[in-house]
Amino acid sequence: MAQQKQKMVKVIAVTGGKGGVGKTNVSINLATSLAQKGQKVLVLDGDLGLANVDVLLGLRVTRNLSHVISGECSLSEVLVEGPKGVFIVPAASGTQEMVELTAAQHVGLIRAFSELEDEFDVLIVDTAAGISEMVLSYSRAAQEVMVVVCDEPTSITDAYALIKILSREHGVFRFRIVANMVRSLREGMELFAKLSKVTDRFLDVALELVATIPFDENVRKAVRKQRVVVEAFPRAPASIAYQGLSNKVMSWPTPDNPGGHLEFFVERLVRRNMYGEAVGE
Repeated sequence: MAQQKQKMVKVIAVTGGKGGVGKTNVSINLATSLAQKGQKVLVLDGDLGLANVDVLLGLRVTRNLSHVISGECSLSEVLVEGPKGVFIVPAASGTQEMVELTAAQHVGLIRAFSELEDEFDVLIVDTAAGISEMVLSYSRAAQEVMVVVCDEPTSITDAYALIKILSREHGVFRFRIVANMVRSLREGMELFAKLSKVTDRFLDVALELVATIPFDENVRKAVRKQRVVVEAFPRAPASIAYQGLSNKVMSWPTPDNPGGHLEFFVERLVRRNMYGEAVGE
């Protein structure tokens, strides 16, 4: 009965393969834009070694996910409120906490998410750069994988490598693509075409271009102010693009099965780290 009362949650992993493509900016601006539309949003900083969501937002953090895992506090006690009521789960300080959980810690973490008093509509997981096991775990446990690319050869190469591993080894076949920091809509479409050309040739995957975020000096200005551009400069070109992206995200179907609960996302994530692929998948 308790599970039936829980709200189903859209879980989106924002990743990119390469560092420097702006995926954290995409994560927090998308989250804020969704919150402006009345969505209750939780952002999980998935970079366990180089946490930066709280830094970008100028938030003061004293506890993080590692304190929840160790049993020092509840998940609600580490949540930090960001712009427009977006809640942030700050990252742990080391890289092994989530990878080497004991069975007791596994149960405790799932319980921590299930006991959150607030019911969320969307969970956005801002992953680390690269194709580490942690990045792969977050991506395959999420319902939607959003891959951020920019117009650099290494960005295309690394995005392709990530998509290849997730599709061939982990059964992820649908990817939402965000072309970031592009000079024009045409450049964004050409960037998507470059990636699609190579995936169409070698992989059995479905790619969808969901946003082209223009290069915008207002983004840099907002970062200096430790604010999100959609709040600091709501009429900026990048802000308008983020509003369009959030509209698309809201149109995506909400899960209608237990796997849409927050604690089931965590269970899927942690179980795969402990035992490999989940039983029956």
